[in-house]
Amino acid sequence: CLWTLAAILKETLKDALVPRAGVLKKLLAPLDAVLEGFYNAILLHHFDSHHYTSPYSEATNNLISFIDLLEALLASRIELELPLRCQRILFLKVSYVLNIISSSIPYVIKRKFILLLKKCVLYKSREDAKSGSLFLQTPSWCEDMLALSNAVLQVVNLTWLNQIPLSGKSSCFGSSEAAPGQDSQGGSDQTVLRALSLVVLKALEFKIHNSATEAEIK
Repeated sequence: CLWTLAAILKETLKDALVPRAGVLKKLLAPLDAVLEGFYNAILLHHFDSHHYTSPYSEATNNLISFIDLLEALLASRIELELPLRCQRILFLKVSYVLNIISSSIPYVIKRKFILLLKKCVLYKSREDAKSGSLFLQTPSWCEDMLALSNAVLQVVNLTWLNQIPLSGKSSCFGSSEAAPGQDSQGGSDQTVLRALSLVVLKALEFKIHNSATEAEIK
């Protein structure tokens, strides 16, 4: 079900001949409350359990499918003038995602969530996404980005970054084996390192631009 809904969203966004806003609203509006409940139920799960120890387990695959759906929902919000709750939930309840990233869940899932956060702060999730400046004019986008920025800065101000491993294995095109002639321990995953840095910097930038007092900025 997760895969099917994500696939329909992605195909709708690719189709230039259909009125995408109307189709997306018709598809997502009846599922709005359901998807928010789904988000709460899935991401509040106890991810330190034995079901998630393997990156190939059914539980891990289901979670990856859900991340793909979240990415499709993020991409689809640029088509609607007033986004639905299910398209905003990733921003408004991003603390769930931040908690998962610092849990003992397999690295492949941490990586996908971090790259999804990067797409959130860059105001796009498709290569041909519209300019971010358009979104900052809408109250809902400002509210969402402020919620995300506050949550990110709150955990970064604690020990959140120290709990995130930067495994170098995923740098070898998804392989768990090191490339010939490379140290198997390798360096850090530069893609994730850059993504994390961007998330923190963009959160800080947005917070500074939307802070009322100098004391709050400091």
